[in-house]
Amino acid sequence: MKIGTDGVLLGAWTSVVHQPFSVLDIGSGTGILSLMLAQRSDAELIDAIEIDAKAYEQCVENFEQSLWGDRLFCYHASLEEFTNEIEDKYDLIISNPPFYSEDYKTENTPRDLARFTDAMPFEHVLDSVSKLLSENGLFSVVIPYKEESNFKSLALAAGLFPKRILNVKGTPKSEFKRSLIEFTRIQCVVKMETLIIETSRHQYTEAYISLTNDFYLKM
Repeated sequence: MKIGTDGVLLGAWTSVVHQPFSVLDIGSGTGILSLMLAQRSDAELIDAIEIDAKAYEQCVENFEQSLWGDRLFCYHASLEEFTNEIEDKYDLIISNPPFYSEDYKTENTPRDLARFTDAMPFEHVLDSVSKLLSENGLFSVVIPYKEESNFKSLALAAGLFPKRILNVKGTPKSEFKRSLIEFTRIQCVVKMETLIIETSRHQYTEAYISLTNDFYLKM
């Protein structure tokens, strides 16, 4: 599975100022979010969940080859299985969930599993987060911009309140494409920001470079 801009943005944007001891990456794929948070924080426990067998194997291999292998662990399980079996609470939960919502599916089952919302419905994610998040923990997620209002409503029903929101568009003239949202259990004034990725093809904005520069070999 390729590493996409969504994951890099989320891994770089997610706050670690509260110095989380424990982190959970829901739907880890290659493990990019867990690896980025291992690089950015001193969290001693970083758990990942991945249901697809090939992605799980790749995630484990990436963890073992990284500098932070002693802090990283991937579970080959569904979110439901994990939530029902784990008693731990996490100070930071992060997720780049599958949200591809077109009505058709391809013949590539692993790709479908990674991309379609029926693999991990938003309600399912939020219900598990509400059970696994510590009292003062943060939940950070990236979703389609058009789903922002619906997702916030579902989160509110799960007892989660937005704290920071970053709306992302590809170019100055394009429409907003993604929303990165940070949730907490405590209601607060929401900090709203916007980010433009490029001014033209491969001409990245200073804001995007500043946010992601630590994670690209060439920028």
